[in-house]
Amino acid sequence: MGASFAADGHYLALDTSGGVGYVAVSSGPQVLARTHLDQKGQHASRLMPAVAATLEEARLEVGRLDGIVVGDGPGSFTGVRVAAATAKGMVAALDIPLWAVSSLAAAALSDDGSGGPAVRYVLFDARVDRVYAACYGVGSIGVETLVPPHASTLRDVLAGSVPAGAEFVGDGAERHRRAIEDAGYPVRARPHGEPTADALIRFMALHPDTPAVSSPDTWEPRYLRVANAEREWIA
Repeated sequence: MGASFAADGHYLALDTSGGVGYVAVSSGPQVLARTHLDQKGQHASRLMPAVAATLEEARLEVGRLDGIVVGDGPGSFTGVRVAAATAKGMVAALDIPLWAVSSLAAAALSDDGSGGPAVRYVLFDARVDRVYAACYGVGSIGVETLVPPHASTLRDVLAGSVPAGAEFVGDGAERHRRAIEDAGYPVRARPHGEPTADALIRFMALHPDTPAVSSPDTWEPRYLRVANAEREWIA
């Protein structure tokens, strides 16, 4: 599909890659309604009711949606699949485009940008010293990938090339706050670093020409591999 994210379009955004799931409905870049799913392990049963409730709050019928934006991971193996399966089913039924955005990139945009340009090194906790990681330059004109998404250990992240001015965010950064600060880097507390549905909308507003998924029926989300992470982190 060659669709672009339009300023006057209506969109649903979903991300259940972490312990908290997020749903948002927007008119272009403006979020009309949002819902949080804060009971880990219940995303599968609660996501569709949350979608219905969020659409109702936004006073928007599902048939008026112009597209769906989904966080494509990495994160909880089960959680990532829940949002992906829901989004794939809905775009097939409604015949609308699907955009898949890295949950790490969304996490870099979890605030409203009012603090000005920043360098965000996002870490998602993958248990013990393992993390899902990526670093982004965030500004008013878009998001630049400085370190691509990868599965790693905290030790390797800190021993690698950390871009100048980077601040660490995400639940992995909070888990390892002491080691990161001892290495000389600042850590920002949540809600910074949360892969929210609002942030997915924010990403698409900054990058409206992001290509839609060409074959939603066969598309699969991004599963970065950390040894045993999927078995140990059960959503």
